[in-house]
Amino acid sequence: MIVLTVNTGSTSVKLAAFRVDGAGEAEAPPRRLAAQRLTGSSPDPLAALRGFLGQLEDRPAAVAHRVVHGGTRFTGPTLIDDGTRGAIAALSELAPLHNPVALRWIDAAREACGGVPHVAAFDTALFSTLPRVAAEYALPPDLGVDLGIRRYGFHGLAHEALWERWRQLEPQLPGGGRLISLQLGGGCSMAALDRGRPRDTSMGFSPLEGLVMETRSGDLDAAIVPYLERRLGVSGEQVVEMLNQRAGLAGVAGSPADPQALLQGGSPRARFAVELYCYRARKYLGAYLAVLGGCDGIAFGGGVGEHVAEVRARILCGLEWAGIELDRSANEAARGSESRISAAGSRVSVWVIPVDEEMLMVRAALTLAKLAPNPTPRTLP
Repeated sequence: MIVLTVNTGSTSVKLAAFRVDGAGEAEAPPRRLAAQRLTGSSPDPLAALRGFLGQLEDRPAAVAHRVVHGGTRFTGPTLIDDGTRGAIAALSELAPLHNPVALRWIDAAREACGGVPHVAAFDTALFSTLPRVAAEYALPPDLGVDLGIRRYGFHGLAHEALWERWRQLEPQLPGGGRLISLQLGGGCSMAALDRGRPRDTSMGFSPLEGLVMETRSGDLDAAIVPYLERRLGVSGEQVVEMLNQRAGLAGVAGSPADPQALLQGGSPRARFAVELYCYRARKYLGAYLAVLGGCDGIAFGGGVGEHVAEVRARILCGLEWAGIELDRSANEAARGSESRISAAGSRVSVWVIPVDEEMLMVRAALTLAKLAPNPTPRTLP
């Protein structure tokens, strides 16, 4: 059977098709048949899907969709029906850049692949069990949780994929031990995981909170928003758009936000942008060492995390006191492939792990659509 995955972002979508033999278990893992990445402001979802499906030898038996925001309602993968679609649409207020895009592709896929199960896998689901102290802001209920204001966390599929592979690489640790995972791409986030359970994460009410990112500012004082409204004569929504689109690495450097290119460019602005990017990540890493009481491992994923050795080295610089020691040669050699980059004597194991969100999406489709014989839902330990 074939499972189609539709992995949408705010400005891009990744399509992939997997052949699943048997139950899709370890002895016969899903095999990728085709993949396509589309970018741009408004690709036609129905035309793109029909073109992609034309490459396949068989019709998909199920479709899995990545949806960024599931709020507090969706705490795991869910079959998509009209009620689910309506609930995802209602959550668009919390994710205006992402959920409407996902809905366009869901609608197109339901038309192009009618009559088969469609499953939504939510990026917020992993963090639905955050401890209350990590999930809530210091606001009275009428200004906070009563209005749905809390730390939802994002990149959950990426962090779960990193943890799953880490657990396979370090099987001697019960439940995977204590892992700090870094998803460093266009958006950047970090998670503190204790035996697979989230204890904290850097993104919050929206993906704007936390680390310095490609074009997002990350953490800043909330009073900056009304200050910029007054000084620039713009609306609060316009300020937030600036913080999402004109800040971060690109904003500080004044140029495109490829950390490798910024490091090689050598301008003072470029060097400072990378320094700030790595400093913020190192500060969060130190906080998560405190949250977890130390850690057993660190996993780098995402385009930057997997490919830019100097960023990894700068983030981990000076952390020998915490048992974190890099093997410089191994770190330099790790460019997009799975590699252990910690020194032989390091108490903390550090890995570069390519992120495979689609495999989790395929598994969700197999389980919820009941395509696999006697499917058993996977639960975190």
